[in-house]
Amino acid sequence: MKTAAIRSLRRKLAADQAALGLWVTLESPSITEMAVALGLDWVVIDAEHGHLDWKDIVEHLRATVRSETVALVRIAELNGGLIKRALDIGADGVVVPWIETAEQLKQAIAYARYPLEGLRGIGAERATCWGQCFVEHTTDANEHVLVVPILETVRTVKQVPLMSQVEGSELFFFGPADFSSTAGARGQWEGPGVAEQLLGMKDTLRRAGKHCGVIATSNDNLLERRQQGFRLIGVGIDSGLMLRSLRASLNVVGRDQQIRASLTPESQVKAQPLPKPPESMRPDRPEVMNAVGAGTKVELARGVSFECLVGQHNRARQLTTGFVTFAPGAQLPCHTHTFSESITLLSGSAVIEVEGRTYTLRRMDNVVVPAGKAHAARNASTTETAVFHVALATDTPTRTLVDKFFPRRTMSDDATGVDGAERVNRFATAKRFAAGPNTEFIDFFNADLMPGLEMSGGYGLFHPTGRLPAHVHDFDESICIISGQATCVVEGRRYAMADGATALQPRGRVHYFINETQGRMEMLWVYAGPKPERIVVAESCATIEGNPWS
Repeated sequence: MKTAAIRSLRRKLAADQAALGLWVTLESPSITEMAVALGLDWVVIDAEHGHLDWKDIVEHLRATVRSETVALVRIAELNGGLIKRALDIGADGVVVPWIETAEQLKQAIAYARYPLEGLRGIGAERATCWGQCFVEHTTDANEHVLVVPILETVRTVKQVPLMSQVEGSELFFFGPADFSSTAGARGQWEGPGVAEQLLGMKDTLRRAGKHCGVIATSNDNLLERRQQGFRLIGVGIDSGLMLRSLRASLNVVGRDQQIRASLTPESQVKAQPLPKPPESMRPDRPEVMNAVGAGTKVELARGVSFECLVGQHNRARQLTTGFVTFAPGAQLPCHTHTFSESITLLSGSAVIEVEGRTYTLRRMDNVVVPAGKAHAARNASTTETAVFHVALATDTPTRTLVDKFFPRRTMSDDATGVDGAERVNRFATAKRFAAGPNTEFIDFFNADLMPGLEMSGGYGLFHPTGRLPAHVHDFDESICIISGQATCVVEGRRYAMADGATALQPRGRVHYFINETQGRMEMLWVYAGPKPERIVVAESCATIEGNPWS
């Protein structure tokens, strides 16, 4: 145990300074050596989810010897044997996952302390210099050992006031992904409402004199977390930082692509049609085709109106889409949502502001604003109308007006947003790919492009005969035809769509789009799911005779 390093960390936290660290999941101790050489305040060696064995762990611990980098080991579960072993081989403390109650936290602390205060047995291992420093080590250990719980379930929220009073607890990590999963948003970093709950827990712990930690998802998010009051901030996970750097380099030469769960490069993935959709996806609602002018209309501000084409009124789930029309010179005041929003300029000229960052948009430019970010919009023209397509990751949209001054900063015409905050897709330069024969698609937003996002979507261009295969989704979808004419086929039912008509395709409905004209057809599509995933099925499923649900 490096008592000097622990004291240094505590001094920094007592001075309300951010202590920066690295989450280690790869086996090479050189990674931890690099963290030490760069002067990081702490490392967490992950023995919960990764493939590290005890030999790997001890080599990482050796890489921190005689440094001021605190070395913590994340164990697999609340278990006295695991805590004892991690501390015996020289960890300065343990990180314990899935702590939900004050009693569990007390138990973890007891496992980490020697009697009479705790239940830890004395071993002749690295911590005691192989039995040569029993007295010296056991005299200091109880005072200095760090026991850091991870708060990562919704059940924890009501327990935080009690946990904040537990003697021997001073540091708390948050696990946004698992918290989101227990809140019903599996696969998202911070699902709907999760960010607010985590900040509430953090505030409770801070008032009790505790310090809170979280892993940053980007450089900008690191600064944001520091501003929010987190003081134990992970600059990232070693594998994630490596992938971020690799993808940035590949992007420079146009070679960036997504990684699939099969570890097969995206370019090599070939969809194998299923004979029929999974029975678990049997739909409970019909598709709905919505013509412009027939939707629910709401006045948002003077000269600003919203026509909802997909939403609660036609039984959409976790999704609202439609058109917002700005009269010449009209403005929508600064506001926030508890969900993300996509804004695409269809006609006219417009300016979007996000926390004072000002973007001038051209036709088909898209801005995605994550939950909680204050934003405003205005029509830059005093003579022409501006029209947006908007998508909201909820079926019950609300907004909160923000009366706060943000210093205005005019962004360049090719600015693409701020990492960890808004994303701006410049239509003219966006990366395109083929989603089917004679098609060009753009991914505007999804959880890979913006970690934590609840929805995904983008743009599709269909040249003559362009089409998609028959497919289903495990979530609702909105498809808006913004130019040309489309044929939408849903289980043998054929619909002609044009002029902004928008289809609601409920979860599980087999469908596809095809351009049967001699002109071009363009669409904007939005999924009520974080990843643009589709399940390709046999073409016969999209016919009346082969309808899998009949």
